[in-house]
Amino acid sequence: MTTGRSSRLAAIMGASRWGVAARLVALSTVLVFAGAWVSTDHFRSLGANPGSATLARMKASPAFVGDHFENSEPTGLMKVGPLTTLRQWFFGNEQRSPNCPLPLFADAPVRLSQPPESGLRITWLGHSTTLIEIDGAVILSDPIWSERASPSQWVGPRRFHPPPLALADLPRIDAVIVSHEHFDHLDMATVRALAPRGVTFHVPLGIGDHLQSWGVSRAQIAEHDWWERAPIVAGVEIVSTPARHFNGRGVPWRIAALWTSWSIVGPKHRVFFSGDTGLTEAFREIARKNGPFDVALLEIGQYHPSWGDIHLGPTGALDAHAMLGATWLFPIHWGTFELGFHAWSEPAETLTIEAARRGVALLTPRLGEPIEPAPLENPDTSESATHGRTPWWRALPPIASRCP
Repeated sequence: MTTGRSSRLAAIMGASRWGVAARLVALSTVLVFAGAWVSTDHFRSLGANPGSATLARMKASPAFVGDHFENSEPTGLMKVGPLTTLRQWFFGNEQRSPNCPLPLFADAPVRLSQPPESGLRITWLGHSTTLIEIDGAVILSDPIWSERASPSQWVGPRRFHPPPLALADLPRIDAVIVSHEHFDHLDMATVRALAPRGVTFHVPLGIGDHLQSWGVSRAQIAEHDWWERAPIVAGVEIVSTPARHFNGRGVPWRIAALWTSWSIVGPKHRVFFSGDTGLTEAFREIARKNGPFDVALLEIGQYHPSWGDIHLGPTGALDAHAMLGATWLFPIHWGTFELGFHAWSEPAETLTIEAARRGVALLTPRLGEPIEPAPLENPDTSESATHGRTPWWRALPPIASRCP
């Protein structure tokens, strides 16, 4: 009899414990969902499904195969084993973020108040955000002013530095170009802040509905397939050119958008903007059709062997620069967010060393520093000789040292 009561009591206590655990799991799930709902502006930051008209254009693209976009060359996402990658992710000892404030150029608004003397000026504002002034046109690339490269305001990779130029201090913008829909390149809050300017957003196929769901007028949205051209101002046009990357915005059932690089073609100057890409033979065709380029803005950071086909890294950027036949290489996609496993300044340091070995002309200005690239046959007459090629990251103290 006693044994029976003990068994029933144990069963009741066990069921009670399981009931408490179930309630805790349910409560945690509700809290996580509520937090995600609030921090993503009711999931609006995830974007929107493509509408019927957009979807028809996407499916008509030569890059659309089956039910999704594909690169023109086979792309493997894992070049090393997943266990090796996970081990480095969790246990790597690289200095992945700076231990001191990064030096920001303070006088950009003053510089930008006057047009560039040469007709070409580029200001790196962090990550892949650049202000490109070319032959009378002013173009902003992949703008992100948010604190985090994330759908959430509360979690996700956080900026190493504040934006070196406030949104309110931006000059007149003739066009915004977006390379793809990943959160470190397409930022909802920044898009909303720029939209009241009336600027046109030039985006790859499938991104327009994201922007429209965020309140951007359809009249301000131009969606592009690869090789489509659009005028910006008289004599200056942009061309959506192929890249080797991938897409997605955290919604697995959605047909995701295209990715692209951009060629900016003026009567006197030409600039290539890579967005995110791995090495691709398309660079040679881009050079033939849209070159010669004065400057190639090429991604160098957030790379790893696990995704070697879809990111360049520093040596890949040098190879791409050679294929594009550009005069200057201007590195982007580094120094702002921790999205890879390398030390935060390693891509720039590796690029600088290898570029010197290969005889490649680099522009590495400070964040927010407007630079006018000089003709390569006489580079030392330009301000880029003293500022644009300064390895400024070397002046920061090592991690064990105190900040100045």
